[in-house]
Amino acid sequence: MSQDNPYPADLFAGEVALVTGAGSGIGRGIAEWLARCGAMVLASDLDPARGEAAVAALRAAGGRAEFLQADLASENGHAALAEAAAAQGPVAMLVHSASPPRPERQTVGAVTAAEWDAMANTNLRSGFFLARAIGQRMVQAGLRGRMIFIASLHAETPRNLPHYSAAKAGQVMLVRELARYFGPAGIRVNGVAPGAIPGGGFQGDFAALARKVPMGRVGSAEDIARAAIPLLSDRCMPYVTGAVLPVDGGLALGNWIDPASALDD
Repeated sequence: MSQDNPYPADLFAGEVALVTGAGSGIGRGIAEWLARCGAMVLASDLDPARGEAAVAALRAAGGRAEFLQADLASENGHAALAEAAAAQGPVAMLVHSASPPRPERQTVGAVTAAEWDAMANTNLRSGFFLARAIGQRMVQAGLRGRMIFIASLHAETPRNLPHYSAAKAGQVMLVRELARYFGPAGIRVNGVAPGAIPGGGFQGDFAALARKVPMGRVGSAEDIARAAIPLLSDRCMPYVTGAVLPVDGGLALGNWIDPASALDD
Protein backbone atom coordinates (compact mmCIF):
# COMPACT_ATOMS: atom_id res chain seq x y z
CA MET A 1 0.00 0.00 0.00
CA SER A 2 1.15 3.55 -0.71
CA GLN A 3 2.85 5.22 2.22
CA ASP A 4 1.68 8.77 1.46
CA ASN A 5 -1.39 9.72 3.48
CA PRO A 6 -3.32 12.77 2.25
CA TYR A 7 -5.56 12.64 5.33
CA PRO A 8 -4.71 13.82 8.86
CA ALA A 9 -3.32 11.11 11.12
CA ASP A 10 -5.83 12.21 13.79
CA LEU A 11 -8.85 12.34 11.46
CA PHE A 12 -10.62 9.59 13.41
CA ALA A 13 -8.73 9.83 16.71
CA GLY A 14 -10.72 8.39 19.62
CA GLU A 15 -13.29 6.73 17.35
CA VAL A 16 -14.07 3.04 16.88
CA ALA A 17 -14.69 1.62 13.40
CA LEU A 18 -16.17 -1.80 12.62
CA VAL A 19 -15.14 -3.21 9.24
CA THR A 20 -16.65 -6.46 7.96
CA GLY A 21 -14.68 -8.54 5.48
CA ALA A 22 -11.53 -6.91 6.86
CA GLY A 23 -9.33 -9.95 6.35
CA SER A 24 -8.64 -9.29 2.68
CA GLY A 25 -9.28 -7.13 -0.35
CA ILE A 26 -11.28 -3.94 -0.09
CA GLY A 27 -12.24 -4.50 3.54
CA ARG A 28 -8.63 -4.87 4.57
CA GLY A 29 -7.62 -1.84 2.53
CA ILE A 30 -10.21 0.35 4.25
CA ALA A 31 -9.26 -1.04 7.66
CA GLU A 32 -5.64 -0.10 7.01
CA TRP A 33 -6.50 3.47 6.08
CA LEU A 34 -8.86 3.89 9.03
CA ALA A 35 -6.08 2.80 11.36
CA ARG A 36 -3.64 5.17 9.69
CA CYS A 37 -6.13 7.98 10.34
CA GLY A 38 -6.30 7.22 14.05
CA ALA A 39 -9.34 4.96 14.39
CA MET A 40 -9.51 1.91 16.62
CA VAL A 41 -10.41 -0.78 14.08
CA LEU A 42 -12.60 -3.77 14.86
CA ALA A 43 -11.65 -6.07 11.98
CA SER A 44 -14.30 -8.71 11.34
CA ASP A 45 -13.90 -11.69 9.05
CA LEU A 46 -15.24 -15.21 8.59
CA ASP A 47 -11.74 -16.72 8.52
CA PRO A 48 -9.89 -16.37 11.88
CA ALA A 49 -6.45 -16.91 10.34
CA ARG A 50 -7.05 -14.25 7.72
CA GLY A 51 -8.57 -11.82 10.19
CA GLU A 52 -5.86 -12.27 12.79
CA ALA A 53 -3.21 -11.73 10.13
CA ALA A 54 -4.86 -8.46 9.10
CA VAL A 55 -4.98 -7.28 12.71
CA ALA A 56 -1.34 -8.22 13.24
CA ALA A 57 -0.38 -6.14 10.20
CA LEU A 58 -2.39 -3.15 11.46
CA ARG A 59 -0.69 -3.32 14.84
CA ALA A 60 2.75 -3.74 13.28
CA ALA A 61 2.13 -0.51 11.36
CA GLY A 62 1.33 1.29 14.60
CA GLY A 63 -2.45 1.04 14.48
CA ARG A 64 -4.94 -0.15 17.08
CA ALA A 65 -7.06 -3.14 16.11
CA GLU A 66 -8.96 -6.14 17.41
CA PHE A 67 -10.26 -9.17 15.51
CA LEU A 68 -13.92 -10.20 15.71
CA GLN A 69 -14.86 -13.46 13.99
CA ALA A 70 -18.30 -13.45 12.35
CA ASP A 71 -20.28 -15.63 9.97
CA LEU A 72 -22.63 -13.13 8.35
CA ALA A 73 -24.15 -15.78 6.10
CA SER A 74 -25.65 -17.44 9.18
CA GLU A 75 -28.99 -16.57 10.75
CA ASN A 76 -27.66 -14.79 13.84
CA GLY A 77 -24.13 -13.84 12.81
CA HIS A 78 -25.06 -10.16 12.57
CA ALA A 79 -26.44 -10.08 16.12
CA ALA A 80 -23.37 -11.77 17.59
CA LEU A 81 -21.10 -9.33 15.77
CA ALA A 82 -23.09 -6.30 16.91
CA GLU A 83 -22.81 -7.47 20.53
CA ALA A 84 -19.09 -8.21 20.24
CA ALA A 85 -18.46 -4.79 18.70
CA ALA A 86 -20.47 -3.01 21.40
CA ALA A 87 -18.32 -4.66 24.04
CA GLN A 88 -15.29 -2.85 22.58
CA GLY A 89 -16.87 0.59 22.97
CA PRO A 90 -19.32 2.82 21.05
CA VAL A 91 -18.92 2.22 17.32
CA ALA A 92 -18.79 5.49 15.38
CA MET A 93 -18.22 3.98 11.93
CA LEU A 94 -19.42 0.86 10.16
CA VAL A 95 -18.02 -0.37 6.84
CA HIS A 96 -19.87 -3.40 5.46
CA SER A 97 -17.52 -5.00 2.96
CA ALA A 98 -18.08 -8.72 3.64
CA SER A 99 -19.32 -10.77 0.67
CA PRO A 100 -18.93 -14.45 -0.25
CA PRO A 101 -16.67 -15.57 -3.13
CA ARG A 102 -18.40 -15.42 -6.50
CA PRO A 103 -16.89 -17.85 -9.02
CA GLU A 104 -17.73 -17.13 -12.63
CA ARG A 105 -19.58 -20.44 -12.85
CA GLN A 106 -22.42 -19.13 -10.61
CA THR A 107 -24.48 -17.91 -13.56
CA VAL A 108 -28.27 -17.74 -13.97
CA GLY A 109 -28.33 -21.35 -15.09
CA ALA A 110 -25.96 -22.72 -12.46
CA VAL A 111 -26.16 -20.81 -9.15
CA THR A 112 -27.44 -23.00 -6.32
CA ALA A 113 -29.91 -22.14 -3.59
CA ALA A 114 -27.13 -22.35 -0.99
CA GLU A 115 -24.94 -19.95 -2.97
CA TRP A 116 -27.87 -17.57 -3.40
CA ASP A 117 -28.70 -17.63 0.31
CA ALA A 118 -25.10 -17.05 1.40
CA MET A 119 -24.82 -14.04 -0.91
CA ALA A 120 -28.16 -12.53 0.05
CA ASN A 121 -27.71 -13.19 3.77
CA THR A 122 -24.24 -11.67 3.94
CA ASN A 123 -24.85 -8.61 1.80
CA LEU A 124 -28.49 -7.82 2.53
CA ARG A 125 -29.92 -9.57 5.58
CA SER A 126 -26.89 -9.24 7.82
CA GLY A 127 -25.99 -5.91 6.24
CA PHE A 128 -29.36 -4.44 7.20
CA PHE A 129 -29.70 -5.87 10.68
CA LEU A 130 -26.08 -5.12 11.57
CA ALA A 131 -26.40 -1.53 10.36
CA ARG A 132 -29.69 -1.08 12.20
CA ALA A 133 -28.25 -2.41 15.46
CA ILE A 134 -25.10 -0.31 15.18
CA GLY A 135 -27.16 2.74 14.18
CA GLN A 136 -29.49 2.36 17.13
CA ARG A 137 -26.50 2.23 19.47
CA MET A 138 -25.09 5.34 17.80
CA VAL A 139 -28.35 7.15 18.54
CA GLN A 140 -28.34 5.99 22.16
CA ALA A 141 -24.74 7.16 22.58
CA GLY A 142 -25.43 10.50 20.90
CA LEU A 143 -22.87 9.81 18.17
CA ARG A 144 -22.93 11.42 14.73
CA GLY A 145 -22.07 8.07 13.20
CA ARG A 146 -21.20 7.13 9.64
CA MET A 147 -21.76 3.96 7.63
CA ILE A 148 -20.59 2.73 4.24
CA PHE A 149 -21.80 -0.25 2.23
CA ILE A 150 -19.39 -1.60 -0.39
CA ALA A 151 -21.85 -2.00 -3.25
CA SER A 152 -20.94 -2.54 -6.91
CA LEU A 153 -21.39 -1.18 -10.41
CA HIS A 154 -23.43 -4.34 -10.91
CA ALA A 155 -26.26 -2.92 -8.84
CA GLU A 156 -27.32 -1.47 -12.20
CA THR A 157 -25.41 -3.52 -14.78
CA PRO A 158 -25.95 -7.31 -15.14
CA ARG A 159 -22.90 -9.27 -14.08
CA ASN A 160 -23.82 -12.81 -15.23
CA LEU A 161 -23.94 -13.55 -11.48
CA PRO A 162 -27.59 -12.95 -10.56
CA HIS A 163 -27.32 -13.43 -6.81
CA TYR A 164 -24.43 -10.97 -6.62
CA SER A 165 -26.02 -8.30 -8.81
CA ALA A 166 -29.36 -8.60 -7.02
CA ALA A 167 -27.72 -8.37 -3.59
CA LYS A 168 -25.74 -5.29 -4.57
CA ALA A 169 -28.83 -3.65 -6.06
CA GLY A 170 -30.56 -4.31 -2.75
CA GLN A 171 -27.67 -2.71 -0.88
CA VAL A 172 -28.15 0.51 -2.81
CA MET A 173 -31.72 0.72 -1.55
CA LEU A 174 -30.57 -0.14 1.98
CA VAL A 175 -28.21 2.84 1.82
CA ARG A 176 -31.14 5.08 0.93
CA GLU A 177 -33.54 3.63 3.49
CA LEU A 178 -31.01 3.77 6.31
CA ALA A 179 -29.91 7.28 5.34
CA ARG A 180 -33.50 8.55 5.53
CA TYR A 181 -34.16 6.82 8.83
CA PHE A 182 -30.97 7.78 10.66
CA GLY A 183 -30.44 11.19 9.06
CA PRO A 184 -32.39 13.14 11.70
CA ALA A 185 -30.00 11.74 14.32
CA GLY A 186 -27.02 13.10 12.39
CA ILE A 187 -25.94 9.66 11.15
CA ARG A 188 -24.80 9.49 7.54
CA VAL A 189 -25.10 6.33 5.39
CA ASN A 190 -23.45 6.05 1.99
CA GLY A 191 -22.15 3.47 -0.46
CA VAL A 192 -19.11 2.98 -2.66
CA ALA A 193 -19.43 1.13 -5.96
CA PRO A 194 -16.04 -0.27 -6.99
CA GLY A 195 -15.08 -1.00 -10.56
CA ALA A 196 -12.80 -3.89 -11.54
CA ILE A 197 -10.62 -4.64 -8.51
CA PRO A 198 -8.21 -7.60 -8.72
CA GLY A 199 -8.72 -9.80 -5.68
CA GLY A 200 -12.20 -8.43 -5.08
CA GLY A 201 -13.95 -11.39 -6.65
CA PHE A 202 -13.66 -10.68 -10.36
CA GLN A 203 -11.60 -13.19 -12.30
CA GLY A 204 -10.63 -12.56 -15.88
CA ASP A 205 -8.25 -10.89 -18.30
CA PHE A 206 -7.44 -7.67 -16.45
CA ALA A 207 -5.12 -6.43 -19.18
CA ALA A 208 -7.98 -6.58 -21.68
CA LEU A 209 -10.38 -5.03 -19.19
CA ALA A 210 -7.96 -2.19 -18.45
CA ARG A 211 -8.16 -1.20 -22.09
CA LYS A 212 -11.90 -0.56 -21.58
CA VAL A 213 -11.32 1.73 -18.60
CA PRO A 214 -11.05 5.41 -19.58
CA MET A 215 -8.29 5.94 -17.01
CA GLY A 216 -6.33 3.06 -18.54
CA ARG A 217 -5.97 0.71 -15.57
CA VAL A 218 -7.94 -1.53 -13.25
CA GLY A 219 -8.44 -0.42 -9.67
CA SER A 220 -7.06 -1.46 -6.31
CA ALA A 221 -8.27 -1.78 -2.75
CA GLU A 222 -6.33 1.40 -2.03
CA ASP A 223 -8.37 3.29 -4.64
CA ILE A 224 -11.55 2.29 -2.80
CA ALA A 225 -10.10 3.10 0.62
CA ARG A 226 -8.98 6.57 -0.47
CA ALA A 227 -12.57 7.29 -1.53
CA ALA A 228 -14.13 5.77 1.59
CA ILE A 229 -12.11 7.84 4.07
CA PRO A 230 -13.58 11.25 3.13
CA LEU A 231 -17.07 9.74 2.99
CA LEU A 232 -16.56 8.56 6.57
CA SER A 233 -15.28 11.95 7.72
CA ASP A 234 -17.54 14.76 8.89
CA ARG A 235 -14.62 17.12 8.28
CA CYS A 236 -14.67 16.24 4.59
CA MET A 237 -18.26 15.35 3.68
CA PRO A 238 -20.64 16.38 6.48
CA TYR A 239 -23.59 16.95 4.11
CA VAL A 240 -23.41 13.76 2.03
CA THR A 241 -25.79 10.92 2.84
CA GLY A 242 -27.78 8.38 0.82
CA ALA A 243 -25.24 8.54 -2.01
CA VAL A 244 -23.42 5.72 -3.80
CA LEU A 245 -20.07 6.85 -5.20
CA PRO A 246 -18.69 4.97 -8.23
CA VAL A 247 -14.93 4.43 -7.90
CA ASP A 248 -14.17 2.80 -11.22
CA GLY A 249 -11.86 4.91 -13.36
CA GLY A 250 -14.82 5.56 -15.65
CA LEU A 251 -15.51 1.88 -16.35
CA ALA A 252 -19.27 2.32 -16.00
CA LEU A 253 -19.29 4.72 -18.94
CA GLY A 254 -19.33 1.70 -21.27
CA ASN A 255 -20.80 -1.82 -21.37
CA TRP A 256 -17.84 -4.04 -20.56
CA ILE A 257 -19.43 -7.38 -19.59
CA ASP A 258 -20.28 -9.82 -22.37
CA PRO A 259 -23.75 -11.29 -21.82
CA ALA A 260 -24.24 -14.90 -20.80
CA SER A 261 -27.00 -17.05 -22.23
CA ALA A 262 -28.60 -20.42 -21.68
CA LEU A 263 -26.25 -21.76 -24.32
CA ASP A 264 -23.26 -21.04 -22.06
CA ASP A 265 -24.46 -23.14 -19.08
